Amino acid sequence: MAEKKVKVKTVNIKNKRASFDFMLLDKYTAGIVLTGTEIKSIRAGKASLVDTFCFIHNGEVWVKNMYVAEYFYGSYNNHQARRDRKLLLNRREIHKLQQSTKTPGCTIVPTLLFIDEHGRAKLDIFLCRGKKEYDKRQTLKEKEDRREMDRQFKKY
Repeated sequence: MAEKKVKVKTVNIKNKRASFDFMLLDKYTAGIVLTGTEIKSIRAGKASLVDTFCFIHNGEVWVKNMYVAEYFYGSYNNHQARRDRKLLLNRREIHKLQQSTKTPGCTIVPTLLFIDEHGRAKLDIFLCRGKKEYDKRQTLKEKEDRREMDRQFKKY
């Protein structure tokens, strides 16, 4: 018997601004506590990570200002679009993040929202340090140089 290949729609919602505004230091992958209508909206790709950040309160990591659109078929059970959502991390990881964010200029920023192979929503978060204006210009220059080298390489 031939096995059926199921095509899984991949959901990758990115925070493109994060790598421009911050130097990404440490990466963590966290689960998210969601309601039923929220996961359905995320699977439909109706979410955004613009202007999102994470904070630690009472030993728990929370993501603030993450937009998840209301589910179209949801009734009175629909969720609020921009509520705070709890992230699931190990106690050791939370403690490490808590110690790191005490240093000035460090923050926790989500960069990627995706659905893993088991169908669960995950969030890639980074411990970040803010960039200065000259760092941003340097990043743009490096990106432009890489693009120019790729063009030159493709000619030959």
